[in-house]
Amino acid sequence: MNIPINDIEALLAEMRPVTLAEMKDIHLMDRVDFKYVTSAALLPPLLKEMASYFKIQVNNGKRIAPYTTQYLDTADLKTFVIHQNGRLNRQKIRIRTYVDSAISFLEIKNKNNKGRTSKIRIPVHRPAIDTVADLEGKDRQFITENSLFDSAELKPSLGNTFDRITFVNNKSTERVTIDLNLSFRNYNTEETLKMNGIVVLELKQAGRQASDFREILSRLRIKELSFSKYCMGTVLTDPNIKYNRFKKKWITINKITL
Repeated sequence: MNIPINDIEALLAEMRPVTLAEMKDIHLMDRVDFKYVTSAALLPPLLKEMASYFKIQVNNGKRIAPYTTQYLDTADLKTFVIHQNGRLNRQKIRIRTYVDSAISFLEIKNKNNKGRTSKIRIPVHRPAIDTVADLEGKDRQFITENSLFDSAELKPSLGNTFDRITFVNNKSTERVTIDLNLSFRNYNTEETLKMNGIVVLELKQAGRQASDFREILSRLRIKELSFSKYCMGTVLTDPNIKYNRFKKKWITINKITL
């Protein structure tokens, strides 16, 4: 069962709003990310703790936004394998869609060996493709020029959907996203999965510095736990894939949701 949106909307309505336009200067496309996973049961107390320190992004009157993502990978899943093998310089290629706005972007997300994340993107005209040939020529060129792969090597690998709540702290030094009601579809195995018992939290900062959000999580005893939607979704929907690097993490997540 999905987390009932009505159960948390009352809490979100009490938080001070910030518009999408006001958030444009705080996109942090080059940043340091810190991720956490917790039980959905802890979401209400977390939101209550955040109310004094954060404003919530509101777009067209909505505080919770549905997202979809389609990840592209090679036939032998090279972007997944690079992560599985512990490479510090890694990349994800995806089409990210903001469902309410019907706006999609082709994105290339890089993480370097210093732990910094950078993202570049261009608008595209569709939220998902069947083959890379469905993309326009300029889109395929964007991939070839900016990714580790030629666009012809890629194909849809994994899709996901989730609901996102976005916050900025009062000092405008950090952004926080809370993702809930995660579901996955594996294009290679046709397996699907819902992960409704967990909430994925992400803190985005220009660099490691004092953090209101980190202090709140410490009070709630929520510990940092790296979580890649692409990698975890792939592991959980492909029974034949090697996933040693993620086994301990999955055990930890299972304990969180008990």
